[in-house]
Amino acid sequence: MQALVHKLDDWGRPGWITAMVLGFVFFWPVGLFILYYMLRSGRIGCSSYAYAGGYDRRAKWERKIERMQSRVDSMRGWFGSSNEAPRAPRFAPTGNRAFDDYREETLTQLEREADEFRSFLDRLRHAKDKAEFDLFMAERKKGEEG
Repeated sequence: MQALVHKLDDWGRPGWITAMVLGFVFFWPVGLFILYYMLRSGRIGCSSYAYAGGYDRRAKWERKIERMQSRVDSMRGWFGSSNEAPRAPRFAPTGNRAFDDYREETLTQLEREADEFRSFLDRLRHAKDKAEFDLFMAERKKGEEG
């Protein structure tokens, strides 16, 4: 039951209203109970109990952040640490050495090309920044003379 409440909290007011409407459609006492629960706990947002009960918006956001953090942590295994450039995932051997060698060689080549491309982009950005700075200095010098 608690998991259902957390799930509906994550969906927010539309989730609770949908649950209430479905409760009224299928068995009206269930819809009435959900409406009472929403009003008492402050989930509907129109009662004086909004922050008095167990409903805590901060706890809802903390749960969402924890879930997102766990997803990010699980993806780090594929892409390495956050300071590194993303790396292609390493695959388990297939049992065919020729194919595994070919795949490893291809991935290494792609990583090398990606590093070269990143280096090229860095040089390009540096050249653009230098050109903009030189233009700024020229305009500044022209403004001081004139």
